[in-house]
Amino acid sequence: MDCLSVKSDLGMSIRPGANRIDGEAASYGAVRQEGLVRMNEVETLLAGRGLVESPRWHDDRLYFSDWSAGEVVAVDLAGRSEVIAHVQSLPLCTAFLPDGGLVIVSSPDGRLLRQEPDGSLVTHADLGQPGWNDIVADGRGNIYVNRAGFDPMAGEAFRPGLVFLISADGSVREVADDIAFPNGMAVTADDSTLIVADSYRHSLVAFDIGADGGLSGRRVWADLGRGTPDGICVDGQNAAWYADVPNKSCVRVAEGGAVLQTVELDRGGFACALGGPGRRTLFITAAEWRGMTEPQMVLPGSGQVLATEVDVPGAGWP
Repeated sequence: MDCLSVKSDLGMSIRPGANRIDGEAASYGAVRQEGLVRMNEVETLLAGRGLVESPRWHDDRLYFSDWSAGEVVAVDLAGRSEVIAHVQSLPLCTAFLPDGGLVIVSSPDGRLLRQEPDGSLVTHADLGQPGWNDIVADGRGNIYVNRAGFDPMAGEAFRPGLVFLISADGSVREVADDIAFPNGMAVTADDSTLIVADSYRHSLVAFDIGADGGLSGRRVWADLGRGTPDGICVDGQNAAWYADVPNKSCVRVAEGGAVLQTVELDRGGFACALGGPGRRTLFITAAEWRGMTEPQMVLPGSGQVLATEVDVPGAGWP
């Protein structure tokens, strides 16, 4: 992804410096000179993992999924980690409900699991079919899950994907279609808008959320040009961060698609989340991508959880 210059509300040029991570991590101090705003240093919080995805900040720890190991893991800011749940699912994505409960998509058997206080997993909702991908829950308890319309790992012919709503009563219904390849999702802080990453169409797509959780008012929230969005999150200035595997980056964009900041990586960026104190830390899960049809989609042991401080705190969900 090119590092583009854009104008801020104050009229100054903002061209964030690219932080390239070589090996474990590279340190680039924050620089402020003649209106240029550069990213702070990027640190490796955890390394040696597989295909790492679905970062979620909760109770002073970052939760993420290691798809290669079939594990949901929690890590604190000192790098101490523990396995929270074992689920053999590919994909393996998670969300936290407003009451703090953890739900996990078990894609192969078409179930949404909920972790009980004793750590056991029970069925929260029956999704009716396999093949699910990402998930987000809003502040009202609506849960959105998406799925591709085909199985790229099995070489199936392309069909566009869908978004489904799981209501508080456990019912499941389709609320959006024709997402070429749905990936990360985020909900704005006021629970009014769902944003979906469409990787194949290189865009972020937005929907208005109705009182019953239904979606309407579909629109392209951001045309990303060459950007290929995977996991996403939103911040307090109504901007979105998206992780990008082929372009090895994590990029902050405004509504409309203007690039505000770019973090360059030496491996694919799979997902991102804002958390830490004041939600001013950007967490990125990254790994060396091999390919969808490879026996190991990422280089074993190349998965990392990265962290860098940002000026604008996170907002909304996840």
